[in-house]
Amino acid sequence: MEATMNVLHRHTLDELGTLYRTETSARMARRIQAVWLARQGRTCRRIMDVTGAAQRTVFGWIAKYNQGGIDELLDRPRSGRPTFLNAEQQKQLAERIEAGSREEDVVCVFNASAVDELVEKEFGVLYSLRGVQLLLGRLGFSYQCPRPVHENSDPEAQEAFKKTSPQGWKPLPPSTPASESRSTSRTKPGSASKAR
Repeated sequence: MEATMNVLHRHTLDELGTLYRTETSARMARRIQAVWLARQGRTCRRIMDVTGAAQRTVFGWIAKYNQGGIDELLDRPRSGRPTFLNAEQQKQLAERIEAGSREEDVVCVFNASAVDELVEKEFGVLYSLRGVQLLLGRLGFSYQCPRPVHENSDPEAQEAFKKTSPQGWKPLPPSTPASESRSTSRTKPGSASKAR
């Protein structure tokens, strides 16, 4: 037979029942209910059945209650990983990307790697490459691969070349499959006697 749980008598059964019924947060009410049931002498298995919580969770709730009462059952603020750039900085970054690269950027096109360096240089924030890709997606930018343009290219010369060069490529004659080839590496019958 499973033993009952050890709960410190910080509140009477009636007080725990009232706290459970009047709690507005469903998460907190469930935790108080577990303590209330444990104080009634219910086993962990029974508390799990009623609350739908895992055994480890039920033991954790009881341990917290024993340690510091109802207040210990409250959710603690979670630090979580904040967005590296706040909304204003993200707006500035989007405007900077849309304006195009500058001479000091040392790139002609912003890709994720270049944006990563830009964010570190201008905002003092470090991102992973994947983090930058996700950030660019959230800002509405898509992956594009433009044809590179050399800084010393001459558009007029390129147009002139296009006009004077042959139009298109000449197709090569179809190759003959090996099975239809006229020459083989084998010696023809009778040729061996002529070689003597």
